[in-house]
Amino acid sequence: MSFSIKKQGEICVVDVEGQLIVGNRQELKQKVLDELEKGEKKFLIDFSQTGYIDSSGLGVLVSLSKKIREQGGELRLANLNDDLKTLFELTKLDTLFQIADTRERALESF
Repeated sequence: MSFSIKKQGEICVVDVEGQLIVGNRQELKQKVLDELEKGEKKFLIDFSQTGYIDSSGLGVLVSLSKKIREQGGELRLANLNDDLKTLFELTKLDTLFQIADTRERALESF
């Protein structure tokens, strides 16, 4: 499992590789919060290399979304596989997050 953050213009793109689960969710949260503290406002989390997100992973995404919005920022998600799309629909989180099929579409939506 690894996370990498790259700047694409004024957008922080976070690539999540592997699974987002209880054991690593704090690492993702801390990386995004560090960028938020530096003044970043626009975040895209790309799940193209993610196969699974557990409930604690979903919780950290909800928490980050709230924190980013409180700071006047925006969070988008991209490249959810079919299982993850279903998970977001079942939990109604697809109504909380703006989710794009591709990284490009997500970047254009800011």
